Amino acid sequence: MPRTLFDKIWEAHSVGTRVDGRVLLYMDRHVLHELHAPHAFRKLQAANRPVRRPDLTFSAMDHTASSLPLAQQTPNAQTQAIVDAMREGSRRNGIRIFDIGDPEHGISHVVAPELGMVLPGATHAVPDSHACTVGGLGALAFGVGTTELEHILATQVLALARPKRMRIRLDGTLGPQVESKDVALRILSQIGVAGGRGHILEFSGPVARALSIEGRMTLCNLSIEMGSRSGMIAPDDATFNWIAGRPWAPQGAMWDEAIAYWRTLPTDDDAVFDKEVVVECTGLEPQITWGTDPAQVVGISGRVPDFSSVDTSKRAALEKSLAYMGLAAGDMIEGLPVQRVFIGSCTNARLPDLEVAANILRGRKIAPGVKALVVPGSAKVKRDAEAKGLDRVFRDAGFVWGETACSMCAGANGDRGEPGDRVLSTTNRNFENRQGPGVRTHLVGAALAAAAAVTGRITDVRKLVAGGA
Repeated sequence: MPRTLFDKIWEAHSVGTRVDGRVLLYMDRHVLHELHAPHAFRKLQAANRPVRRPDLTFSAMDHTASSLPLAQQTPNAQTQAIVDAMREGSRRNGIRIFDIGDPEHGISHVVAPELGMVLPGATHAVPDSHACTVGGLGALAFGVGTTELEHILATQVLALARPKRMRIRLDGTLGPQVESKDVALRILSQIGVAGGRGHILEFSGPVARALSIEGRMTLCNLSIEMGSRSGMIAPDDATFNWIAGRPWAPQGAMWDEAIAYWRTLPTDDDAVFDKEVVVECTGLEPQITWGTDPAQVVGISGRVPDFSSVDTSKRAALEKSLAYMGLAAGDMIEGLPVQRVFIGSCTNARLPDLEVAANILRGRKIAPGVKALVVPGSAKVKRDAEAKGLDRVFRDAGFVWGETACSMCAGANGDRGEPGDRVLSTTNRNFENRQGPGVRTHLVGAALAAAAAVTGRITDVRKLVAGGA
């Protein structure tokens, strides 16, 4: 019987079925972070239960990590207790921790793939909703809650109801200055934040295949915003070339065996999905959110939608979004003044993202009154960027070059905007107060963020590059 990529991974990792019908799915590896792991550690200690596979478990210090230079970092009174608990719990359970100052420190969803910790066909769990990022390698990843995390630490399995399968085919080709982030936002505008509910997404088609591996991870990162349980792209030669030689990737004969297995993973030609969606990408322009929902999206040349014909039951929420964002139906998005720009997070803080932004910024300065921060997604990304001189490009333009952290994505480390700030952000969520009380967040790709920094307003980066903005 023809099977999808999801079917093949699910069936290879199913170890049993509970009486409630949920399947016990074996987790190959999992990465913890400091906001949720300490509680799970305490619960395990209280029950006198060890971590079953500390060799398959890793800890990342990312959400509360400071973006200040290492020499200037001091203990944060608001977060130090959970940081200390994370370190102690990891030490007590024999878990490798990627701590501040570690040469492999970084955001878990960036570090895991760049080390070769996550591989095609593998299962992966993180107590963070954007675990699905690594689906760009053809892995099946799940964001889990604290109770689920405790269960995984104790048993190495996760209990799940089997999701349905949904394929999103991306047709056409992408134009200049249009990124993977724009594709993800376009999908969100088409299917909404509940469009993938109850499903595992598989992105396919010529646009998905043409994306870089980093671009694929950006796309899969946002699959959770589509309401899905996870998202994936089938591995191919580009995937294998990207993984080859990474520290924890298979070597020698094991590499040859791994490649042979990975080539069996792509969805069979006649496999059936529960739902299929087609998104035409030819002619797609850079996308930007206008509201407080990742699916409230328009193209850069668009206007805020008119809701006069929308059902009354839905209109109130839309009008609330507009009020928070200081916008009105029919307003042009392009040209709105911007007070702050953030380039970073597990969505857009890999080396190609920084290169895209640096190419826009080279030889330019940020506009007066704009505060701009760029935070690489890992210590390795930071080193590689500095080796290419990208840090100088950002600094010369007027950006602050930060240490690796989740930073302004959720502001857990103190990096936040001021009330009323309009922020262009390469992150994945634009909820009310997400980046600080009263902060108005517009989600964009790296190129659009850089263009806004130098013009001081929301700008079509294609016009800037062409000399028309």
